Amino acid sequence: MAAPCLIVVDMQNDFISGALGTKEAQAIVEHAAEAIRARRAEGWKVIATLDTHTRDYPATQEGARLPVAHCIKGTWGWAVEDRVARALSDAPRVEKPSFGSVDLPARVRALCGGAPERIALMGLCTDICVVSNALMLKAHFPETPMEVLAGCCAGVTPAAHEAALSTMKSCQIDVTE
Repeated sequence: MAAPCLIVVDMQNDFISGALGTKEAQAIVEHAAEAIRARRAEGWKVIATLDTHTRDYPATQEGARLPVAHCIKGTWGWAVEDRVARALSDAPRVEKPSFGSVDLPARVRALCGGAPERIALMGLCTDICVVSNALMLKAHFPETPMEVLAGCCAGVTPAAHEAALSTMKSCQIDVTE
């Protein structure tokens, strides 16, 4: 059986303390870094996604609906938060121009040597990018047990976080701390 895989979604400065940061996102950072280190010590493969936009973000469909420039490649806001970056170490990064990464399932399969034994997800924002990637991965790996680490996630609002967790539960993704 292939190795288990932890997906760390968009733990970037702009979602923590930058343009779209929240106190809930700030509150999970240390716990998320600890969880990454613990899973790595247990032999899990780890991969991180990066919300990645260009300077023309305001001209995109997303930019028209969310007119807050964020995660512009090469900026401080695009970078992974320092404590999380140290925990990730040399883990591969997958840049994505939108909520879910169409490249992520293939990258997970390559990293883990096939369909992973288990998949766990954490990160930001629960109700946008975490749920998008979770559902995409579930579609690609329907028989792989999946969980979302709720204590290592934060949504745009606490209510949106809870709604996304409920959606993932409905799609046979376990919610754990």
